[in-house]
Amino acid sequence: MIHELATQETHDTIDGVPAPSANAFLAGHEEIRAFLARAYRSGKMHHALLFEGPRGVGKATLAYHLAGHMLSHADSGQAPADIAFPDFEKPLFRQIAGGIHPAILHVDRPLDQKTAKFKTGITVEEIRKVTHFLTRTSHDGAWRIVIVDPADDMNRNAANALLKTLEEPPARALFILISHSAGRLLPTIRSRCQTLQFKSLDRVSMQKALAAIGPSVGFDAADGEGTTALIERSEGSVRKAALLIAHGGLEIAQAADAILEKGSFDLPKAQALAAAIGGREAEIQYDLFFDHILQRIADRARLHAGEGAIVPANAWSAFWNRVRQNGMETQAFNLDKKQAVLILLEKTHRAFQNGVPA
Repeated sequence: MIHELATQETHDTIDGVPAPSANAFLAGHEEIRAFLARAYRSGKMHHALLFEGPRGVGKATLAYHLAGHMLSHADSGQAPADIAFPDFEKPLFRQIAGGIHPAILHVDRPLDQKTAKFKTGITVEEIRKVTHFLTRTSHDGAWRIVIVDPADDMNRNAANALLKTLEEPPARALFILISHSAGRLLPTIRSRCQTLQFKSLDRVSMQKALAAIGPSVGFDAADGEGTTALIERSEGSVRKAALLIAHGGLEIAQAADAILEKGSFDLPKAQALAAAIGGREAEIQYDLFFDHILQRIADRARLHAGEGAIVPANAWSAFWNRVRQNGMETQAFNLDKKQAVLILLEKTHRAFQNGVPA
């Protein structure tokens, strides 16, 4: 059973948190950083890298750190043995942060001008920009770096278009594909990439990350109890931690837990929570709630599976899939979120009280 974070699919920016291109700090992944530095220094860098792992752990940030490292040291044999954090006092890194460096192309979901929201996928038109980019800059002999983030969002036409370029890559071109759910990628794309597996951050790395971003998002990392609770909820993802901080995710989780763990279903509290997170202006709060419920259900499935109780583990897993499907339908068909919150709370409460979903 794979747990997916609903909020990460729809919310691309978080106030106070720098974009990966402008992020000078990265916690964890020391072995991957060292491997990439060695590969570049030895002249054995693969032309296509697949950064695969959970969302929000620093994959895109490291992609930009690597790009800056390579552009800072055009002679790979003279490059340092480590990838240093970027220095935004230098023009090169300021250009990268501003998305205007001519040697880097960032491909992501385009913004829909009508809705002011990001589109749901990367289209073939976005991938066609890659061919133009590689042709336009091929005369200067410098590295050209294409970052596709996330590659999972490419539709089939876009994926096939990228595949053609990966099959016949130009010299001194590097593709970095960011993937949160590699099963969505074409096997033929995966086969042409060197895959680097990123893991969820451990507690020490999360503490370092929270200390770094805390001041900009209003979080006091010196609060030991608050930090512990946040780390437990964030599943090793800095991005999820930032969302929880910025949008009251811990308070939402606590309110939901109080309802789920009470012997009888507290309808007034459930209605109050539904009213708070079910409105049009509370989209992120609703997603955080929905993700928390999925996490609680997944925890039950993992608990039974760890005890070897296959039947209840399968029952909770099936319940997780039903809840997730219902949530996707609520979003897709723009159904009443307040009613969806009430129904989900009542069903999950009943399942918790009975010890197994109906």
